Amino acid sequence: MASVTFDKATRLYPGGTKPAVDQLDIEIADGEFLVLVGPSGCGKSTSLRMLAGLEDVNGGAIRIGERDVTHLPPKDRDIAMVFQNYALYPHMSVADNMGFALKIAGVNKTDIRAKVEEAAKILDLTEYLDRKPKALSGGQRQRVAMGRAIVREPQVFLMDEPLSNLDAKLRVSTRTQIASLQRRLGITTVYVTHDQVEALTMGDRVAVLKDGLLQQVDTPRNMYDRPANLFVAGFIGSPAMNLVEVPITDGGVKFGNSVVRVSRDALAAAADRGDTTVTVGVRPEHFDVVEHGGGAGASLRKDDDSEAAGLAVSVNVVEELGADGYVYGSAKVGGDAHKDLVVRVGGRAIPEKGSVLHVVPRSDEMHVFSTSTGERLSDV
Repeated sequence: MASVTFDKATRLYPGGTKPAVDQLDIEIADGEFLVLVGPSGCGKSTSLRMLAGLEDVNGGAIRIGERDVTHLPPKDRDIAMVFQNYALYPHMSVADNMGFALKIAGVNKTDIRAKVEEAAKILDLTEYLDRKPKALSGGQRQRVAMGRAIVREPQVFLMDEPLSNLDAKLRVSTRTQIASLQRRLGITTVYVTHDQVEALTMGDRVAVLKDGLLQQVDTPRNMYDRPANLFVAGFIGSPAMNLVEVPITDGGVKFGNSVVRVSRDALAAAADRGDTTVTVGVRPEHFDVVEHGGGAGASLRKDDDSEAAGLAVSVNVVEELGADGYVYGSAKVGGDAHKDLVVRVGGRAIPEKGSVLHVVPRSDEMHVFSTSTGERLSDV
Protein backbone atom coordinates (compact mmCIF):
# COMPACT_ATOMS: atom_id res chain seq x y z
CA MET A 1 0.00 0.00 0.00
CA ALA A 2 1.16 3.55 -0.58
CA SER A 3 0.25 7.21 -0.54
CA VAL A 4 -0.21 9.20 -3.76
CA THR A 5 0.99 12.76 -4.33
CA PHE A 6 0.13 15.13 -7.15
CA ASP A 7 2.81 17.82 -6.83
CA LYS A 8 1.69 20.71 -9.06
CA ALA A 9 1.05 18.15 -11.83
CA THR A 10 0.14 19.78 -15.15
CA ARG A 11 -1.06 18.38 -18.47
CA LEU A 12 -1.08 20.57 -21.59
CA TYR A 13 -2.23 18.79 -24.73
CA PRO A 14 -0.25 19.45 -27.94
CA GLY A 15 -1.63 22.51 -29.71
CA GLY A 16 -3.56 23.60 -26.63
CA THR A 17 -3.21 26.99 -25.00
CA LYS A 18 -4.82 26.14 -21.67
CA PRO A 19 -3.80 23.16 -19.49
CA ALA A 20 -6.33 20.34 -19.17
CA VAL A 21 -4.97 19.93 -15.64
CA ASP A 22 -3.34 22.99 -14.11
CA GLN A 23 -0.87 22.49 -11.21
CA LEU A 24 -2.91 19.85 -9.40
CA ASP A 25 -1.74 19.67 -5.78
CA ILE A 26 -3.23 16.82 -3.70
CA GLU A 27 -1.78 14.44 -1.12
CA ILE A 28 -3.71 11.16 -0.80
CA ALA A 29 -2.97 9.16 2.34
CA ASP A 30 -2.15 5.47 2.40
CA GLY A 31 -5.44 3.54 2.32
CA GLU A 32 -7.56 6.61 1.58
CA PHE A 33 -10.52 6.64 -0.83
CA LEU A 34 -10.35 9.93 -2.75
CA VAL A 35 -13.00 10.90 -5.29
CA LEU A 36 -12.27 13.32 -8.13
CA VAL A 37 -15.52 14.97 -9.21
CA GLY A 38 -16.55 17.74 -11.55
CA PRO A 39 -18.44 18.47 -14.78
CA SER A 40 -17.42 17.08 -18.16
CA GLY A 41 -14.11 18.50 -19.34
CA CYS A 42 -12.90 19.55 -15.89
CA GLY A 43 -9.76 17.39 -16.03
CA LYS A 44 -10.69 14.59 -13.61
CA SER A 45 -10.15 11.68 -16.03
CA THR A 46 -6.98 13.32 -17.36
CA SER A 47 -5.68 13.51 -13.77
CA LEU A 48 -6.36 9.80 -13.29
CA ARG A 49 -4.71 8.91 -16.59
CA MET A 50 -1.64 10.96 -15.59
CA LEU A 51 -1.41 8.89 -12.42
CA ALA A 52 -1.81 5.71 -14.47
CA GLY A 53 0.91 6.75 -16.92
CA LEU A 54 -1.51 6.96 -19.85
CA GLU A 55 -1.01 10.74 -20.20
CA ASP A 56 2.24 12.68 -20.18
CA VAL A 57 2.96 15.07 -17.32
CA ASN A 58 4.16 18.41 -18.70
CA GLY A 59 4.96 20.01 -15.36
CA GLY A 60 5.27 19.08 -11.70
CA ALA A 61 5.52 15.51 -10.44
CA ILE A 62 3.49 12.48 -9.37
CA ARG A 63 4.64 10.16 -6.59
CA ILE A 64 3.37 6.79 -5.38
CA GLY A 65 4.77 6.31 -1.92
CA GLU A 66 8.33 7.63 -2.03
CA ARG A 67 8.78 6.76 -5.73
CA ASP A 68 8.66 9.46 -8.38
CA VAL A 69 6.58 7.82 -11.13
CA THR A 70 6.14 10.94 -13.27
CA HIS A 71 7.83 9.43 -16.31
CA LEU A 72 7.57 5.69 -15.56
CA PRO A 73 5.59 3.46 -17.97
CA PRO A 74 2.24 2.16 -16.63
CA LYS A 75 3.52 -1.38 -16.09
CA ASP A 76 6.10 -0.15 -13.57
CA ARG A 77 3.72 1.89 -11.40
CA ASP A 78 2.07 -0.99 -9.50
CA ILE A 79 -1.45 0.28 -10.11
CA ALA A 80 -4.65 -1.45 -11.27
CA MET A 81 -7.33 0.37 -13.23
CA VAL A 82 -11.07 -0.29 -13.49
CA PHE A 83 -12.69 1.24 -16.56
CA GLN A 84 -16.22 2.34 -17.38
CA ASN A 85 -16.60 -0.28 -20.15
CA TYR A 86 -15.37 -3.31 -18.11
CA ALA A 87 -12.78 -4.26 -20.83
CA LEU A 88 -13.32 -8.02 -20.39
CA TYR A 89 -12.18 -10.62 -22.92
CA PRO A 90 -15.41 -12.10 -24.32
CA HIS A 91 -13.87 -15.49 -25.23
CA MET A 92 -12.46 -16.09 -21.74
CA SER A 93 -14.25 -17.35 -18.64
CA VAL A 94 -14.65 -15.13 -15.60
CA ALA A 95 -11.80 -16.98 -13.87
CA ASP A 96 -9.47 -16.53 -16.86
CA ASN A 97 -10.37 -12.83 -17.13
CA MET A 98 -9.62 -12.26 -13.45
CA GLY A 99 -6.32 -14.15 -13.56
CA PHE A 100 -5.06 -12.98 -16.97
CA ALA A 101 -2.68 -10.31 -15.67
CA LEU A 102 -1.09 -12.84 -13.30
CA LYS A 103 -0.74 -15.34 -16.14
CA ILE A 104 1.09 -12.75 -18.26
CA ALA A 105 3.33 -12.01 -15.26
CA GLY A 106 4.37 -15.69 -15.12
CA VAL A 107 2.61 -16.64 -11.86
CA ASN A 108 2.03 -20.41 -11.58
CA LYS A 109 -1.47 -21.78 -12.16
CA THR A 110 -2.01 -22.91 -8.57
CA ASP A 111 -1.31 -19.48 -7.14
CA ILE A 112 -3.47 -17.83 -9.82
CA ARG A 113 -6.41 -20.09 -9.03
CA ALA A 114 -6.05 -19.43 -5.28
CA LYS A 115 -6.00 -15.65 -5.76
CA VAL A 116 -8.93 -15.74 -8.21
CA GLU A 117 -11.04 -17.87 -5.87
CA GLU A 118 -10.26 -15.58 -2.95
CA ALA A 119 -11.27 -12.49 -4.93
CA ALA A 120 -14.39 -14.24 -6.25
CA LYS A 121 -15.44 -15.06 -2.69
CA ILE A 122 -15.04 -11.41 -1.66
CA LEU A 123 -17.09 -10.25 -4.68
CA ASP A 124 -19.72 -13.03 -4.51
CA LEU A 125 -18.66 -14.35 -7.94
CA THR A 126 -17.72 -17.93 -7.01
CA GLU A 127 -20.63 -19.54 -8.88
CA TYR A 128 -19.87 -17.55 -12.04
CA LEU A 129 -16.17 -18.40 -12.46
CA ASP A 130 -16.77 -20.77 -15.40
CA ARG A 131 -19.16 -18.45 -17.26
CA LYS A 132 -18.33 -16.13 -20.13
CA PRO A 133 -18.89 -12.36 -19.70
CA LYS A 134 -21.89 -12.41 -22.08
CA ALA A 135 -23.76 -14.59 -19.57
CA LEU A 136 -23.42 -11.97 -16.81
CA SER A 137 -25.36 -8.84 -15.94
CA GLY A 138 -23.76 -5.40 -16.07
CA GLY A 139 -23.21 -5.34 -12.33
CA GLN A 140 -21.61 -8.79 -12.36
CA ARG A 141 -19.29 -7.78 -15.21
CA GLN A 142 -18.19 -4.76 -13.24
CA ARG A 143 -17.45 -6.99 -10.26
CA VAL A 144 -15.32 -9.19 -12.52
CA ALA A 145 -13.38 -6.10 -13.56
CA MET A 146 -12.94 -5.30 -9.87
CA GLY A 147 -11.77 -8.85 -9.24
CA ARG A 148 -9.18 -8.59 -11.99
CA ALA A 149 -7.78 -5.53 -10.21
CA ILE A 150 -7.88 -7.16 -6.76
CA VAL A 151 -5.92 -10.29 -7.68
CA ARG A 152 -2.97 -8.13 -8.74
CA GLU A 153 -2.69 -6.74 -5.20
CA PRO A 154 -1.58 -3.30 -6.46
CA GLN A 155 -0.49 -0.36 -4.36
CA VAL A 156 -3.22 1.86 -5.85
CA PHE A 157 -6.66 1.28 -7.39
CA LEU A 158 -7.72 3.70 -10.13
CA MET A 159 -11.42 3.76 -11.09
CA ASP A 160 -12.66 5.78 -14.05
CA GLU A 161 -16.46 6.18 -13.79
CA PRO A 162 -16.96 2.42 -13.27
CA LEU A 163 -20.71 2.71 -12.59
CA SER A 164 -21.74 4.86 -15.57
CA ASN A 165 -23.06 1.91 -17.59
CA LEU A 166 -25.28 0.58 -14.81
CA ASP A 167 -28.93 1.42 -14.21
CA ALA A 168 -29.85 3.68 -11.29
CA LYS A 169 -30.78 0.97 -8.78
CA LEU A 170 -27.70 -1.12 -9.56
CA ARG A 171 -25.46 1.94 -9.27
CA VAL A 172 -26.63 2.50 -5.70
CA SER A 173 -25.96 -1.09 -4.60
CA THR A 174 -22.65 -1.37 -6.49
CA ARG A 175 -21.24 1.87 -5.12
CA THR A 176 -21.95 0.55 -1.62
CA GLN A 177 -20.13 -2.67 -2.48
CA ILE A 178 -17.11 -0.80 -3.88
CA ALA A 179 -16.83 1.49 -0.85
CA SER A 180 -17.17 -1.46 1.54
CA LEU A 181 -14.62 -3.50 -0.42
CA GLN A 182 -12.09 -0.66 -0.44
CA ARG A 183 -12.34 -0.25 3.32
CA ARG A 184 -11.91 -4.00 3.77
CA LEU A 185 -8.83 -4.20 1.54
CA GLY A 186 -7.35 -0.89 2.68
CA ILE A 187 -5.89 -0.15 -0.76
CA THR A 188 -5.40 3.51 -1.69
CA THR A 189 -8.09 4.34 -4.26
CA VAL A 190 -8.59 7.26 -6.63
CA TYR A 191 -12.10 7.26 -8.10
CA VAL A 192 -13.38 9.52 -10.87
CA THR A 193 -17.06 10.40 -11.31
CA HIS A 194 -19.24 13.22 -12.60
CA ASP A 195 -21.97 12.24 -10.10
CA GLN A 196 -21.65 14.30 -6.93
CA VAL A 197 -23.99 11.94 -5.03
CA GLU A 198 -21.51 9.13 -5.71
CA ALA A 199 -18.70 11.38 -4.56
CA LEU A 200 -20.36 12.32 -1.27
CA THR A 201 -21.45 8.77 -0.40
CA MET A 202 -18.23 6.93 -1.30
CA GLY A 203 -15.18 9.08 -0.63
CA ASP A 204 -13.18 9.64 2.55
CA ARG A 205 -12.39 12.96 0.87
CA VAL A 206 -13.68 14.63 -2.27
CA ALA A 207 -11.73 16.83 -4.68
CA VAL A 208 -13.76 19.15 -6.92
CA LEU A 209 -12.23 20.24 -10.23
CA LYS A 210 -13.30 22.93 -12.67
CA ASP A 211 -11.50 23.80 -15.93
CA GLY A 212 -8.43 21.87 -14.80
CA LEU A 213 -8.16 23.74 -11.49
CA LEU A 214 -8.67 22.23 -8.04
CA GLN A 215 -11.49 24.12 -6.32
CA GLN A 216 -11.60 22.33 -2.97
CA VAL A 217 -10.54 19.05 -1.38
CA ASP A 218 -12.24 18.09 1.88
CA THR A 219 -14.39 15.50 3.63
CA PRO A 220 -17.92 15.14 2.22
CA ARG A 221 -19.45 16.69 5.35
CA ASN A 222 -17.14 19.71 5.39
CA MET A 223 -17.61 20.26 1.67
CA TYR A 224 -21.39 20.21 2.08
CA ASP A 225 -21.33 22.50 5.14
CA ARG A 226 -18.53 24.85 4.07
CA PRO A 227 -18.14 25.07 0.28
CA ALA A 228 -15.08 27.15 -0.59
CA ASN A 229 -16.66 29.13 -3.42
CA LEU A 230 -19.79 29.61 -5.53
CA PHE A 231 -18.89 26.81 -7.93
CA VAL A 232 -18.52 24.18 -5.21
CA ALA A 233 -21.67 25.47 -3.48
CA GLY A 234 -23.71 25.06 -6.64
CA PHE A 235 -22.18 21.73 -7.64
CA ILE A 236 -22.24 19.78 -4.37
CA GLY A 237 -25.67 18.82 -3.08
CA SER A 238 -28.82 17.41 -4.67
CA PRO A 239 -30.94 19.40 -5.27
CA ALA A 240 -28.34 22.12 -5.60
CA MET A 241 -27.92 24.98 -3.15
CA ASN A 242 -30.03 28.05 -3.93
CA LEU A 243 -27.72 30.95 -4.80
CA VAL A 244 -29.26 34.42 -4.75
CA GLU A 245 -27.67 37.84 -5.12
CA VAL A 246 -29.11 40.15 -2.46
CA PRO A 247 -28.41 43.74 -1.35
CA ILE A 248 -26.56 44.46 1.89
CA THR A 249 -28.59 46.41 4.42
CA ASP A 250 -28.27 47.46 8.05
CA GLY A 251 -27.75 44.35 10.18
CA GLY A 252 -27.82 41.83 7.37
CA VAL A 253 -29.14 41.29 3.86
CA LYS A 254 -32.52 42.05 2.31
CA PHE A 255 -34.24 38.78 1.46
CA GLY A 256 -37.66 39.51 -0.02
CA ASN A 257 -39.62 41.42 2.63
CA SER A 258 -37.31 40.32 5.43
CA VAL A 259 -33.91 41.39 6.68
CA VAL A 260 -31.87 38.29 7.50
CA ARG A 261 -28.90 38.60 9.81
CA VAL A 262 -25.61 37.25 8.48
CA SER A 263 -22.03 37.26 9.72
CA ARG A 264 -20.71 40.78 10.40
CA ASP A 265 -17.27 39.60 9.28
CA ALA A 266 -18.76 38.52 5.95
CA LEU A 267 -20.42 41.91 5.44
CA ALA A 268 -17.21 43.71 6.43
CA ALA A 269 -15.24 41.63 3.93
CA ALA A 270 -17.75 42.49 1.21
CA ALA A 271 -17.58 46.19 2.12
CA ASP A 272 -13.78 46.07 1.88
CA ARG A 273 -14.21 44.93 -1.71
CA GLY A 274 -16.61 47.77 -2.39
CA ASP A 275 -19.52 45.36 -2.93
CA THR A 276 -23.06 46.55 -2.30
CA THR A 277 -24.47 43.04 -2.76
CA VAL A 278 -23.45 39.55 -1.74
CA THR A 279 -24.51 36.14 -3.00
CA VAL A 280 -26.15 34.07 -0.30
CA GLY A 281 -26.49 30.30 -0.51
CA VAL A 282 -29.32 28.41 1.14
CA ARG A 283 -29.80 24.65 0.99
CA PRO A 284 -33.40 23.59 0.17
CA GLU A 285 -33.76 22.12 3.68
CA HIS A 286 -32.69 25.37 5.37
CA PHE A 287 -35.78 27.44 4.54
CA ASP A 288 -38.53 27.92 7.12
CA VAL A 289 -42.02 28.14 5.65
CA VAL A 290 -43.87 31.05 7.27
CA GLU A 291 -47.02 30.90 5.14
CA HIS A 292 -48.70 28.83 2.47
CA GLY A 293 -50.73 31.02 0.15
CA GLY A 294 -53.67 28.78 -0.70
CA GLY A 295 -51.60 25.59 -0.54
CA ALA A 296 -53.05 22.25 0.40
CA GLY A 297 -50.95 21.96 3.54
CA ALA A 298 -50.88 25.54 4.87
CA SER A 299 -49.33 25.50 8.34
CA LEU A 300 -49.10 29.18 9.22
CA ARG A 301 -51.46 32.06 8.56
CA LYS A 302 -50.52 35.70 8.34
CA ASP A 303 -52.48 38.43 10.02
CA ASP A 304 -55.05 39.99 7.67
CA ASP A 305 -53.63 43.49 8.13
CA SER A 306 -49.95 42.65 7.74
CA GLU A 307 -47.72 42.10 4.78
CA ALA A 308 -46.39 38.56 4.52
CA ALA A 309 -42.84 38.22 5.76
CA GLY A 310 -40.11 36.49 3.82
CA LEU A 311 -39.79 35.65 0.17
CA ALA A 312 -42.93 34.86 -1.85
CA VAL A 313 -42.22 31.75 -3.92
CA SER A 314 -44.63 30.92 -6.73
CA VAL A 315 -44.95 27.14 -6.81
CA ASN A 316 -44.33 25.71 -10.29
CA VAL A 317 -43.59 22.02 -9.68
CA VAL A 318 -43.79 19.81 -6.60
CA GLU A 319 -41.85 16.55 -6.21
CA GLU A 320 -43.50 14.38 -3.57
CA LEU A 321 -41.05 11.84 -2.12
CA GLY A 322 -43.16 10.47 0.71
CA ALA A 323 -41.35 11.60 3.85
CA ASP A 324 -40.76 15.02 2.36
CA GLY A 325 -41.10 16.95 -0.89
CA TYR A 326 -39.30 19.53 -3.00
CA VAL A 327 -41.01 22.68 -4.20
CA TYR A 328 -39.58 24.16 -7.41
CA GLY A 329 -40.69 27.74 -7.80
CA SER A 330 -39.65 31.28 -8.60
CA ALA A 331 -39.48 34.43 -6.53
CA LYS A 332 -38.97 38.13 -7.19
CA VAL A 333 -35.66 38.79 -5.52
CA GLY A 334 -35.16 42.41 -6.42
CA GLY A 335 -36.74 44.78 -8.93
CA ASP A 336 -38.33 42.77 -11.71
CA ALA A 337 -35.80 39.91 -11.56
CA HIS A 338 -37.16 36.45 -10.80
CA LYS A 339 -35.00 33.67 -9.39
CA ASP A 340 -35.67 29.92 -9.47
CA LEU A 341 -35.64 28.41 -5.97
CA VAL A 342 -35.95 24.91 -4.50
CA VAL A 343 -37.48 24.47 -1.03
CA ARG A 344 -37.80 21.24 0.90
CA VAL A 345 -41.10 20.85 2.73
CA GLY A 346 -42.61 18.16 4.94
CA GLY A 347 -44.40 15.29 3.25
CA ARG A 348 -47.66 16.22 5.04
CA ALA A 349 -47.44 19.90 4.08
CA ILE A 350 -47.21 19.84 0.31
CA PRO A 351 -48.45 23.06 -1.36
CA GLU A 352 -50.49 23.03 -4.54
CA LYS A 353 -49.07 24.02 -7.91
CA GLY A 354 -49.79 27.65 -8.61
CA SER A 355 -49.96 28.60 -4.93
CA VAL A 356 -47.59 30.98 -3.16
CA LEU A 357 -45.21 29.87 -0.43
CA HIS A 358 -43.58 32.43 1.87
CA VAL A 359 -40.19 31.32 3.14
CA VAL A 360 -37.39 32.74 5.28
CA PRO A 361 -33.86 31.30 5.28
CA ARG A 362 -32.35 30.26 8.59
CA SER A 363 -29.68 32.85 9.30
CA ASP A 364 -27.38 30.36 11.05
CA GLU A 365 -27.42 28.09 7.98
CA MET A 366 -26.79 30.73 5.31
CA HIS A 367 -23.61 30.78 3.25
CA VAL A 368 -22.28 34.15 2.11
CA PHE A 369 -20.09 34.56 -0.97
CA SER A 370 -18.53 37.52 -2.72
CA THR A 371 -20.58 38.28 -5.83
CA SER A 372 -17.50 39.65 -7.60
CA THR A 373 -14.97 36.89 -6.84
CA GLY A 374 -17.14 33.93 -5.83
CA GLU A 375 -15.06 33.38 -2.68
CA ARG A 376 -16.65 32.28 0.56
CA LEU A 377 -17.06 35.11 3.08
CA SER A 378 -19.00 33.49 5.93
CA ASP A 379 -17.78 31.15 8.65
CA VAL A 380 -21.06 29.23 8.95
